[in-house]
Amino acid sequence: MMPMKCLLIAGFGDIARRTLPLLGSLFEVRVLSRAQGMDLDRPDTLAALESADAVLHCAPPPASGATDTRTANLLNSLESRRILPTRLVYISTSGVYGDCGGALVDESRALNPQSPRARRRANAETQLALWCNLHGVALVILRAPGIYAADRLPLERLHAGTPVLRDADDVYTNHIHAEDLAAICARSLEDDAPAGIYNASDDSRLKMGEWFDLVADHAGLPRPPRISRAEAAGRIPPELLSFMNESRRLANTRLKHALGVRLRYPTVREGLGHAHAAGVHQPA
Repeated sequence: MMPMKCLLIAGFGDIARRTLPLLGSLFEVRVLSRAQGMDLDRPDTLAALESADAVLHCAPPPASGATDTRTANLLNSLESRRILPTRLVYISTSGVYGDCGGALVDESRALNPQSPRARRRANAETQLALWCNLHGVALVILRAPGIYAADRLPLERLHAGTPVLRDADDVYTNHIHAEDLAAICARSLEDDAPAGIYNASDDSRLKMGEWFDLVADHAGLPRPPRISRAEAAGRIPPELLSFMNESRRLANTRLKHALGVRLRYPTVREGLGHAHAAGVHQPA
């Protein structure tokens, strides 16, 4: 009997936890997380890291700085192991494309990250591409947009009555259900999954205001007020407003045709229907 392959999961958050049950008996799983005494911000804690056949890199970059030092520390630690992985899957962000003026964007689009967090993600992608190319490691980069699920909806913003942009000023937004992203991760870890970059997005084509309206309707909450972009600076939190400065529509043809993914929730309407059935809070 062939020995079971070892998978290292770096960053054991929501998507990693959802991916784990989908792996079946494919891997023996080891977790790199602070809870396990290993911290990507402290390279000295990674000395006990064992060799792995594959890596699922879910750890976000640090909250500040020009580069992703966590990815650098992970790669340095992997390189010091006796056996290098043969496959590495990284969850990146569609924010690396920057503002595309609402254009349809496929994976050939040049990167133009415009926020510090997106620039750190782009730096992580560059580090991973160089390292994997140097060592002959199959690299899959998943550029994920807004991740949602029953417990990952913007209900607090709706309760607070935070406004959104009027349609004339609004931007296109993209989404992926957390369960679909986990399934994409599991598929990407299979030996026959083609290496490369994939937009890990669903089929939805909608603007941000439409998204908040749909969530409000499913949660039984009032729809958010609409305002002009000129009014937004004083009424919308800076973090949310930064997302309203970028508009793009992600093409997921390569995800479905090259990687062979079949989405369980092809649009947010199916996904929100699932979230609604799962018990999104309904006010009295």
